[in-house]
Amino acid sequence: MLLRLLAPHECRRSLWEVDLPALARRGIRGLILDLDNTMAEYGKAVVPPETKAWVQEALRLGFSVCITSNARPRRVKAFADALGVPGIAYAVKPVRRAFRLALKLLGTTARETAVIGDQLFTDVLGGNRMGMYTILVNPLSSAELGTTRLVRRLERRVLKHLVHRGMLSEADWRLREGVSPDV
Repeated sequence: MLLRLLAPHECRRSLWEVDLPALARRGIRGLILDLDNTMAEYGKAVVPPETKAWVQEALRLGFSVCITSNARPRRVKAFADALGVPGIAYAVKPVRRAFRLALKLLGTTARETAVIGDQLFTDVLGGNRMGMYTILVNPLSSAELGTTRLVRRLERRVLKHLVHRGMLSEADWRLREGVSPDV
């Protein structure tokens, strides 16, 4: 069922709140990271210090990391080089090709790999189609492509539907909507 493919395994406010030791306990060894609005704000050319620290900690803990983005090669390469990890540009997520390439670069299987990104219809759908663990994070900025802004409307409706069907917790939905889960 398509709806199941759109349900993330977990939601976090940001990449920096993803619990690396908890992922390791799940048997996750590889991390596929989206770039724009997950690792850095859309259009910003500098790796945020929080992202750099989080990636360095992931590498220190033994995770393999690969940036997999629909962005242009020059942008992906700049971030990949700055962080010392491989990167895949023009990924055309949710198409499987880039996810398969990322697995090869990571040296992991789908079951050992988590996909972390800010979009339901690219990151979560693509990762779930491959049998990976998916983590949806809030976008770092409201600045994004016009088409992405349009898709966000549909994304909100799907997330509400996932809550209604018991496939996403109310707390995760509130987190995504920017409302504190304990309100």
